[in-house]
Amino acid sequence: MAQAILLKAVENVGERGEVVDVSPGYLRNFLLPRKLAQAATPASIADAQRRQEAAERAARELADKAQENAALLSRTVLTIPQPAGDDGRLFGSVTAQDIVDAIKQARGMKIDRRKVQLDQAIRTTGTHMVTIEIHEGVTATVKTIVTAA
Repeated sequence: MAQAILLKAVENVGERGEVVDVSPGYLRNFLLPRKLAQAATPASIADAQRRQEAAERAARELADKAQENAALLSRTVLTIPQPAGDDGRLFGSVTAQDIVDAIKQARGMKIDRRKVQLDQAIRTTGTHMVTIEIHEGVTATVKTIVTAA
């Protein structure tokens, strides 16, 4: 058996960065020509482990930063003025993009509008709780106050 370090995920073999045992013919005729793997040497195995540890460390730092941002957003109260009638119904609506713009103005954070979880656009004045997905599995609830302008 020959050892190979996978450069990309290969179905039924392993994930990117793993050191796997494969037959020499499979390595020579399939994995190497398609640049899916490289032959494993002691130096390349050590390099792959360093890269994998660095990627895990970066993922942990990103998750920690997302937790901090979620805590900051949970303490944030957004006030969005919109034209409204006497009965409290808005002439337009408050959309996910409006909420993202208000967050950027208030906290300087860039958030993708698709991460704002609104079932429907906000069409009335008052207080609304809006859920925002900061990172995979990390969400924050932002208190949004819509006022008549």
